Amino acid sequence: MKQALFILSAILLLTGCIKNKYERVQEQNQEQKQDRSITVNIRYTGTNGNAWKFAEEMMFSGTVAAIRAEEGNLRYEYYQSLDDPETILLIDSWASQEAIDAHHATPMMEVIANLREKYDLHMTVERYTSAETPESENRFIRK
Repeated sequence: MKQALFILSAILLLTGCIKNKYERVQEQNQEQKQDRSITVNIRYTGTNGNAWKFAEEMMFSGTVAAIRAEEGNLRYEYYQSLDDPETILLIDSWASQEAIDAHHATPMMEVIANLREKYDLHMTVERYTSAETPESENRFIRK
């Protein structure tokens, strides 16, 4: 009888430990999901300077400022390619997929789509999630 109680106690103790470990792992996974920002690199390519004109109109119309003010937007910046003057790179970073989804549900998306059509732009898109820089790479980064 004592042995059965001992085994039962051990099983209950292990079950509690496993449950606690599972809950801790779930919490860590949730924290990691929340800490993972998403960056979307969009390359707009056109002809006759149209990619540049598109970026200018986005900036001067106030559309970029409105996007930067949206909840969850971390970065929204245009860059000119040195290799291809007909290509503009947009670096678009968000705190979460939910923030991107909310952005995609705004009327601004129609404005952006119309400008893309107006300037006859073609796009390539790459998505990245954030990751911490490994210690082994810090020696190459000048801050």
